[in-house]
Amino acid sequence: MIITTGDAPAAHIVERAKKLAAETGVNYVPRNKMSLAKLKQKYNDDEIIVVVEGGARLFSSSGQSLHFHPSMGFVRAKRLLKGESDPMLDAARVEPGDIILDCTAGLGTDAIVFALKVGSRGKVIALESSLTLYTMLKEGLEHYKTGLYEVDEAMRRIEVKRAHHLTILTQLPDNSVDVVYFDPMFRDPIAESSSIKPLRKYANHEALHIESIREACRVARKCVLLKEKRDSEEFERLGFKQMSRGSSKIAYGVIDVDIR
Repeated sequence: MIITTGDAPAAHIVERAKKLAAETGVNYVPRNKMSLAKLKQKYNDDEIIVVVEGGARLFSSSGQSLHFHPSMGFVRAKRLLKGESDPMLDAARVEPGDIILDCTAGLGTDAIVFALKVGSRGKVIALESSLTLYTMLKEGLEHYKTGLYEVDEAMRRIEVKRAHHLTILTQLPDNSVDVVYFDPMFRDPIAESSSIKPLRKYANHEALHIESIREACRVARKCVLLKEKRDSEEFERLGFKQMSRGSSKIAYGVIDVDIR
């Protein structure tokens, strides 16, 4: 993977691209008016991240492109600002000031909703093991503008780390966060939006391990939350109580640790 800019980038975009490359360990190459196809050929690399004004775009040899966008996270955030409820937040009993560990961040859809709810007194730590998604997420959360100040501020507050969740969980002290959240790639995909399909190629597809859940229960003060297909066997396998969402194809599983 390489990092570059658009055809005629402003100086601050070039500096952002260099900074992102340094922070992620990815090679930065100047665009020099070369086409993306020629850049791929010259550097023999199938993935190019192009830093743009509002975040970053990924181009691959498959012809697919992926760009950072809060997607349904923005829709849910707007509903939250209107005083409406959110099933994920309700299932985990999230409150302002809570500390959330999002173990499978992807492009941050759920992390944004968490960050808006916990507010400036709270904290959201977003973990992503895929270098590609981590790089896109890091740049997008820092620079994407939704047009709503509250949502943009929530995005900027999210702390992004590139790591496998089990590595981080084993390093954390007991009862050090309020909620530990998992949203793994479903083993049996449901109909997906156009924003999710290209993401699947770069995501970590491994099933959750029992050890991860044990460590999450040790680390969490309030609960461990799992997002899965409704009636998924993963809820029972991992010890979660499924919280139904009515007609939705998605459900949340909860392990309450504050009442044990």
